[in-house]
Amino acid sequence: MPVKQIHLAAQLPSVQNTTVWSDPRSESQIEFDSFARLARTAERGKFDFFFLSEGLRLREHKGRFHDLDVVGRPDSLTVLSALAAVTTHLGLAATVNSTFNEPYEVARRLATLDHLSEGRSAWNVVTSWDAFTGENFRRGGFLDEADRYTRAAEFLETARELWDSWQPDHVLADAGAGEFLRAGAGEFAHRGRHFDISGRFNTPRPPQGHPVIIQAGDSPQGREFAASDADVIFSKHSNLEDGRAFYKDVKGRLARYGRDPEDLKIIPSVTYVLGDTAEEAAERAVEIGRAQVGPQTALMLMEALWGRDLSGYDPDGPLPDVDPLPDTVVTKGHTEYRKGREAAVRRWRELAETRGLSIREVVIEVTAKPTFVGTPRQVADSINEFVQTDAADGFIFVPHLTPGGLDDLVDRVVPLLQEMGVHREDYTGPTLRDHLGLKPPRTPGAARNATTGRPAKEIS
Repeated sequence: MPVKQIHLAAQLPSVQNTTVWSDPRSESQIEFDSFARLARTAERGKFDFFFLSEGLRLREHKGRFHDLDVVGRPDSLTVLSALAAVTTHLGLAATVNSTFNEPYEVARRLATLDHLSEGRSAWNVVTSWDAFTGENFRRGGFLDEADRYTRAAEFLETARELWDSWQPDHVLADAGAGEFLRAGAGEFAHRGRHFDISGRFNTPRPPQGHPVIIQAGDSPQGREFAASDADVIFSKHSNLEDGRAFYKDVKGRLARYGRDPEDLKIIPSVTYVLGDTAEEAAERAVEIGRAQVGPQTALMLMEALWGRDLSGYDPDGPLPDVDPLPDTVVTKGHTEYRKGREAAVRRWRELAETRGLSIREVVIEVTAKPTFVGTPRQVADSINEFVQTDAADGFIFVPHLTPGGLDDLVDRVVPLLQEMGVHREDYTGPTLRDHLGLKPPRTPGAARNATTGRPAKEIS
């Protein structure tokens, strides 16, 4: 069988404890130079895209801001629009929330980014379920959690209708006839459960037709949404066994939507640590883990899972012997442990008992254990094994330092992947769809039903 090409992407760390902002080598988390340097490094490594996540509210722990991680971020689409001017091929992917935005404004901003970058934009479609985040918006927490994917699906479908309201030949610019646009350019009307809008979309069709669509949900609903409508799924599964199971499950859902396995790229988020020897890499991984999970962070994450105050426990001591409170929230804006608390606590206790780990050590193992650790050759081989054995189509690398955290990967690992023939020597096309090997978007009239996700011809 021919070898698969590996898709590589990079993410500036977001609101979590990956970033070691206290490291002397760490620079600004908000100045444009940091974003530009990281993006340029990714482009030097011929990465597919640069990804920015986004949160809509600063999280609070027991009523106070949790300031041990990086909580502030400028607007993603604004930053990426600026990066379009200092990069030439790198895809530019932004997280934009579908619960607290409107289709017209999001479609317009993404179309603008696609024009500014000449076809390199992507949209990570996310939802919000909690009233805490909703307090920042006029509508508050009005949306039931059960409705968030139906709204997201209709939101995406509406955005596609807006992009499709322009065709390439709608701009005439005929000076002799004094005619700039064809009649009907930008006209749209959408009538649905969540959106009832009509008018004229004022931004011509994006160079890619539609920006690349990314989806990050791991629930059954999220997997189905990705199978029906996404181009990339941002997976959390970063070991071989879980990765292969997830890959098989999601790729197996595509056929019912008339899609091929190549139409959806599965790209987990991962971290890495390199060393000149395996032993040196392992030692560095331990150091980085302890920097990412200090005593306060260990207790904060433990309290988020247990749903109760655990300030009397020693972070370097054993796990709490009390049971979690299933419905109590001590960390607002942190969604990781809001479901399946008792099962997660059992897993943490089993891990602690089996390996004799303290609270801090368990939290490091669960939240800060790097995916790839070793020499450049070992890491390159591991990356390739994941992709060639259908555990992933590539990886989004999240460095622990900004902005120099990708330097070692690009300088020492990427050349080995290129020598192996599994990563491009240079870009072969100008757009992000070219980098990902994706087909052009569906033509107008072939869109899927916003509620069911099925092609229109299959709707009864």
